[in-house]
Amino acid sequence: MKYQPLNPDIFIQNRKRFVEKMEKNAISIFNSNDELPTNGDQLHRFKQNADLYWLTGIEQEDSMLILFPDNPDVKYREVLVLVRPDEMKEKWNGHLFRAHEGQAVSGIKTIIWLDSLDAMLQPWIHFADTIYLNTNENDRKANLVPVRDYRYAEMIKQRFPLHQYKRSAKIMKELRAVKTPLEIEVLQKAIDITDITFRRVMQLIKPGIMEYEIEAEIYHSFLSQRATGPGYGSIIASGDRARTLHYVENNRECKDGELILMDFGADYGGYNADLSRTVPVNGKFGRRQKTVYNACLHLHHYAASILKPGISIVDYTEKIGDEATVVFQKIGLLRKSDIKNEDPENRAYRKYLYHGISHHLGIDVHDLGTRTAPVKAGMVFTIEPGIYIEEEQMGIRIENNFWITRNGNKDLMKNIPITVEEIEAYMKK
Repeated sequence: MKYQPLNPDIFIQNRKRFVEKMEKNAISIFNSNDELPTNGDQLHRFKQNADLYWLTGIEQEDSMLILFPDNPDVKYREVLVLVRPDEMKEKWNGHLFRAHEGQAVSGIKTIIWLDSLDAMLQPWIHFADTIYLNTNENDRKANLVPVRDYRYAEMIKQRFPLHQYKRSAKIMKELRAVKTPLEIEVLQKAIDITDITFRRVMQLIKPGIMEYEIEAEIYHSFLSQRATGPGYGSIIASGDRARTLHYVENNRECKDGELILMDFGADYGGYNADLSRTVPVNGKFGRRQKTVYNACLHLHHYAASILKPGISIVDYTEKIGDEATVVFQKIGLLRKSDIKNEDPENRAYRKYLYHGISHHLGIDVHDLGTRTAPVKAGMVFTIEPGIYIEEEQMGIRIENNFWITRNGNKDLMKNIPITVEEIEAYMKK
């Protein structure tokens, strides 16, 4: 890992929260992600299972966590499973955790090696009445590959068919959505790295620069600050490319008079920042560009004013749609007839704002959480309204990250330039 060691209390607290939700005399088993092949003998960069990481802080492949708070043997109520260090494997692929290193990262005292797990796990399961198994229940999931969690669940059910089975994902969705203050400290570090990077990039941008040159500076800045790298594929979209929400080609020239929409965020300690800014390539907003940008900024501030405990994301999005309808009429995008004749299922404003306004943020960029239940204190959301105008070949998005508090929210990106005046002044330096 490139980042500094995290406080293991993060993961100790997270495990305590999970165990409190478990049924009596139940055992929970969590697996690491697969190592996935590319071609030949190459592998994709390993990315740890988010739930296992949230509970342990361990990023090493072939790791496991066993939680059995009612185990008669107190020593094995909390067990971290690691691959036994192997000299030849380390010569090829690098250092593997020793027991004391796994203890230091996770705060778990009992470490066992993977090759000795099977004989120990069987009697533990025989003591238990219920087995919690984990699967990916992120509502945005679109991957049908039978990954390790699903293969493991099938195997365990065949071996122990008479136990009661529960979904740990149901608990994880509830818990991971609400961040502890210790988690926010790590997320803030990712945000601060992203802030510094945005300021560097603004001073680099000028007519003639290529989108990939900006992306390269982002990556360089992240790594130089000990981030793992980008939390997701950076979007560097100049001109009309900004209307493509997940534009990642980043291969065009940025031209004088265009705007450039940038959506990027650092991954630090497993937590991800998510920033969007739209700036003028030549450092100065045109009159119409400024009008549309300020309209988008108004929607951003309006969203921040209503995102607080008690509201659901569905209701919140509908309210922002009402405000967008008014704003879009003021800046000439909608007519009264468009609003009068709109389809309630596809409202008129959706022509110019065709994505959601907020999503949960944390270990996953699109983190676990629900859209329909009331927002709770401790949750972290993006706020990212956009305005995309095909006729004007213009796309603008403004995104900050907000931590929900008891009475409202806290803008974790409040120090990052956001107004027309702040951006122009910084780009002029």
